[in-house]
Formats: sequence, structure tokens, C-alpha cells
Amino acid sequence: MEEINIVKVGGKVIDNEDARNEFLARLSKIKKNIILVHGGGKVANQILSSMGIEPKMINGRRITDEETLKVVTMVYAGLINKTITAKLNSLNRKSVGISGVDGILLDAVKRPVKDIDYGFAGDITSEGVNAQLLIDLVKSGYTPVIATIAADKNAQLLNINADTVASTLAAGLAKFVKTNLYFCFEKKGVLMNAEDDNSVIPNLNKVNYPELSSKGIFSEGMIPKLENAFKTIDKGVNKVIIGNSNDVEQFFEENHAGTLISK
Repeated sequence: MEEINIVKVGGKVIDNEDARNEFLARLSKIKKNIILVHGGGKVANQILSSMGIEPKMINGRRITDEETLKVVTMVYAGLINKTITAKLNSLNRKSVGISGVDGILLDAVKRPVKDIDYGFAGDITSEGVNAQLLIDLVKSGYTPVIATIAADKNAQLLNINADTVASTLAAGLAKFVKTNLYFCFEKKGVLMNAEDDNSVIPNLNKVNYPELSSKGIFSEGMIPKLENAFKTIDKGVNKVIIGNSNDVEQFFEENHAGTLISK
């Protein structure tokens, strides 16, 4: 197997049925080995609010109490995961929907309480990726569709940040096969000006990222995405691109769209 491409999709692309279906139609046409990781925060927030539970986020990460955990498990590993998997299968891209729990794909631990108690949010352990499971699925012709729910060794379910899952899977797979990582959302890339969709930063590296970050250029939701991207590059991932879901086909071309993350 020459390479594996991990594509993470989230934001308004997941929330909007038309946008989601357009993205999946584009993805289904790409003749590459793909693993799809999805988020689903807005859908979970809507259901939580309808139940009288206020969604809580800090620095782009969800505070997951017991009732929130039940909802995000149902939404992420159930409704969204199976909706996406069914759509890809209908587009003749053979897909299988799983979560971090299945086949112990992700070995996780409850995030320790330091300054913030994230509740039943989890972190993936250093040896916590069952890369062989994904390699076997891809070799068998399947596109794994991964929901970001995992469990610890005591079977406690945990909510894992979707960007973290995509980055950790990429780093784990990079030990065995050339791996690329793509973050797809509604923007054209990482923006210099949040109000200007055309102000895409074409390249971010360890020189210009700290400088721009100190100026408050990046939103709370973008910061963990970028930090994870740099970590994966350090761990052997071939390349990381952040960009618009409608440009997903162009991510695989030499003159790529979006923002390229490099050393």
C-alpha cells in the first residue's frame, strides 16, 4: 500500500445536509486510500439544548459531563456516523462506520483534572492506535468512517476531540505507511482575517505560527487544530492541509488548495 490519506470533516459541513452530501459526493470520486474522521458538535449541541442541557466549551474543547456523554455518544457514534457511512455506500464507495471503541481502535484515558475539569473527555495513550485494524480495512477495499468516541481499560466511554483523533491516527499510521492528513471545513483555509474568506494563509510553519498566534489571529476552535497539525508533522506525517470541503479533490493535486502546515 503506497499511502493512506486521513480526511477529517467537521463544522458546518456536518451540520448542513446539502453541504455534507456535496462533500461526500466529491470524496467518493477520489481514487485514493481514505480514512474519514468526523466531528458533529453542532448537532450534539442542538440535542443537548432541546433537553435543557447547556453545552459548555473551553478553548474549543467540550466539557463532557455524564448526560452530555450519553448524547454525544448517540449523536457521534450513532446518527452522524451511520448517516455518513450509508451515504458513502450509496455512492458506491465501500465504507464501514466504527468508533474508537471498536477493535480497541483507540486506547484512551480520562483527562486528568488540572486547571479545568473536562469531565468524561479523554486523551489517547501514547500506544493507543490500532493501526493494523485500519490498514486491514483499507487493504480490503473499505473506507473507515470513524466517530470520535473511545473507552478506557475499564470500559468507561470517553469523548475525544475529533481533531486530536485525526492527528493521532495519522501519527500512528505514519509508522507503517506514508500518511497525509487533511482537515476539511467550511473555510478556504486558515485565515489571516476571520471576516475575509479570501485571506487564506498559504503556509504555516514553526516560524510564523507563534508570531501570528501572539497577535490573536486564530480562533479558539482553530488553535487545537493547528497544534495537532504541528505535532503530527513532528511524528512523521508526510503533510497536513487545512481547507474547504469543496476543494477536497484539489488537496491531492500538486498545486493544492488550502493552508499547508510545514516545519
